[in-house]
Amino acid sequence: QFITGTIVALVIYFAPSFEGINTITTIPFLKQLHFDFSYFYVPIIIFIIIGTSNAVNFTDGLDGLAIGTSGIVVFTLGIIAYVSGNVETSKYLNIIYLKGNGELVIYCGALCGAALGFLWYNSYPAQVFMGDTGSLALGGVIATLSILVKKEFLLPLLGGIFFIEILSVVIQRYYFKMTRRKYGEGRRVFKMAPLHHHYEMMGIPEPKIVMRFYIIAIILAIMTLSTFKIR
Repeated sequence: QFITGTIVALVIYFAPSFEGINTITTIPFLKQLHFDFSYFYVPIIIFIIIGTSNAVNFTDGLDGLAIGTSGIVVFTLGIIAYVSGNVETSKYLNIIYLKGNGELVIYCGALCGAALGFLWYNSYPAQVFMGDTGSLALGGVIATLSILVKKEFLLPLLGGIFFIEILSVVIQRYYFKMTRRKYGEGRRVFKMAPLHHHYEMMGIPEPKIVMRFYIIAIILAIMTLSTFKIR
């Protein structure tokens, strides 16, 4: 993950098509305000890729959950890539014009198609499984796409499902260790982590959990796209 993140960061940093805006990104909800990562660009990009990869990996615990939510996220990133890669729409929405970013739309479309094909067999009850290799790679792709379209700060909103999942694990482990030191026995915030297993332990059927997570992912995607005008 570290090596992959380093390679991606260096390629983008030295890419001729990004000359002058290599380390610049946009801040959501604020008009005409860009943020420059400057010398911290490479370590921040590495952190984003590693964090997102692991977040998607933690999400892959129920049939169809990771691939379905990833498909929604990638589809949204495809829309953002089209908008930012078009001179007229980027000017109208007052966002950074990224030459050649329209080509990412084809990649996002292909990835969405692959996700739907995989979901056909991965939906409950699953016949095929993604595994760590697939989920980690998928998370890396999502992180890289968000970096290429200069929407790193929007990723926690767009990929909110992933970050809630990994945050639930962090909270669970921290609280367990803290209470074990304080009371002599560990206590838990959730019945089980990541979060989707908490709902499983509550007796909610797996397909219903997955469908509700899809709904939340769609709402987050709509909110993400709305940030282009809510500024």
